[in-house]
Amino acid sequence: MDTRTSPVTLHALLVRDGTVTPISPEEVAGFAGPGFVWLHVEGVGHGAPFVLPGHVPQMAASALLASETRPRCDEIDQAVLINLRGTALDTMQDSDGLVSIRVWVEADRVTSVSRHRLAALSKVETAMQAGRLTDGGDFVAVLAQAISTELDPKVADLGDSLDDCEEMLDGGDVYNLRRQIAGLRSQAIVLRRFVAPDRDALAEMAQLEFDWISKEDQLHLREAADRFARMAEELEAVRERAALLHEQLTDLRAEMVDQRSLAIAVVAFIFLPLTFVTGLLGMNVEGIPFANRAWAFWGVVAFCGVIAVVVMGWFAYRQWLDD
Repeated sequence: MDTRTSPVTLHALLVRDGTVTPISPEEVAGFAGPGFVWLHVEGVGHGAPFVLPGHVPQMAASALLASETRPRCDEIDQAVLINLRGTALDTMQDSDGLVSIRVWVEADRVTSVSRHRLAALSKVETAMQAGRLTDGGDFVAVLAQAISTELDPKVADLGDSLDDCEEMLDGGDVYNLRRQIAGLRSQAIVLRRFVAPDRDALAEMAQLEFDWISKEDQLHLREAADRFARMAEELEAVRERAALLHEQLTDLRAEMVDQRSLAIAVVAFIFLPLTFVTGLLGMNVEGIPFANRAWAFWGVVAFCGVIAVVVMGWFAYRQWLDD
């Protein structure tokens, strides 16, 4: 399903005394405890303007509904506004394949907004159904872990694909390899553009001193930030390796052109004196030596063979035939 044309959907869950129950968006706005509430809004920005429930401050609401965002973490009073990028659940045309999720985090209430479906949200909902989420800190920690877990194989696949291209370097099609390597490098650059800010946003949130961000939550946030840091380093390595392989392919292509040019030059140089001899003896004039001799033709052939051998010997002596 192409979520770009889907209507806005709202999904709210309440955790209270270990029991998870769906509630309406209106109840989320008036929620005052006890328990923990998660409201997720999906599909915003594809149709009519959408207004978030009144419990979200205007400044935070504008950031949650912005058309263009980048990963960030901002402390606002006793709440946190954090934006992350994760793998899309559906195939997205003309996109980098990453979905922006914007989250307004309070102690007992979380409001998340996305324009497309995020693959990691199913794991977050599973954790909530299992009763593992009791506050905003737990929610962001599980979300960060899920996003990094979903994105890690995609980054690893880029490295594996580049390894395959490297193995094909000697015997593969140079022109197709150049396109493949250029595509891998482009993907690495696009992914790193968001992976590195994801790391910074999570590391910044892990340093916040809120009662609802426990030591365990901080540990999980740092672990997710470390995973994003490792992915950023791997993406940077892929980008540099791709650039190096591209240079090697360029050199290999130039070497192939040089070898072919050398082969053409050798053949031309061998036939140049032979062409001169045959052209000279083939003139339709009187006085051609040995024109009436029976052995004249084979004599000319032998003479041309001697010239060819001498030229080849000269090339070998000068080492112009070496690879």
